[in-house]
Amino acid sequence: MFKFLTYNIHKGFNRYNRSFILHKIREQLEAVTVDVVFLQEIHGQQLDHQAKVTGWPEEAQFEFLADQLLPHYAYGKNAIYDKGHHGNAILSKHGFEKWDNVNVSRFSWSSRSFLHGVIRRSEHGPPLHLICVHLEFVGFERNRQLKILSQYINEVIPDNEAVIVAGDFNDWSGRTGLRFEMQSGMREAFRQSLGEHAKTFPSNRPFLGLDRIYYRGVELIKCDCLSGHPWQKMSDHLPLYAEFSL
Repeated sequence: MFKFLTYNIHKGFNRYNRSFILHKIREQLEAVTVDVVFLQEIHGQQLDHQAKVTGWPEEAQFEFLADQLLPHYAYGKNAIYDKGHHGNAILSKHGFEKWDNVNVSRFSWSSRSFLHGVIRRSEHGPPLHLICVHLEFVGFERNRQLKILSQYINEVIPDNEAVIVAGDFNDWSGRTGLRFEMQSGMREAFRQSLGEHAKTFPSNRPFLGLDRIYYRGVELIKCDCLSGHPWQKMSDHLPLYAEFSL
């Protein structure tokens, strides 16, 4: 059994950008026993905040979280600016066999990519492909990015190997996700189990299903949206949790 969590951490700040809560996020993630965490909007570097924000870690945010949580990590830059960069990260109990960050952007003002890592539970065990995404707000661009992701899955990952795709899809209507399921042959955990996508945004009164966990080649055991205290006072998104059997 594998346990997964996906979370847009809002760069380590609460939903109003008033408080730096990365330490609180680490405490809560430690309390949820998982094998893999998919993270979006996580800083690799931010020199201004490092100099001014109390409690800002000396290391990258994903290293700070991995230190107490899960020992292995991969990071892919999405947005790069003068004083730093942020993007997607995958933290894992198991070491990465390989990983790659695939750029799907065509606009310099809105850089997007998806992070693909491969792990194995044991040396000779089957590979498990992990893809962390944070897609564009604009519908036509989001559709294009998901089409690229579908083609990538179909061309790069063998049909008989398991895949988990998780992250912030920014697909509030759900139409893009349905198209992605048809193109990739994957299923979304919450829609498959409960008939609809989990509502994850905004965290205090969620009514939009922006975050997703798609799967192929594994069996869904259970899924849950972590709501209530303290999650609704942390990031602007709620995290999603799912368990699968390989």
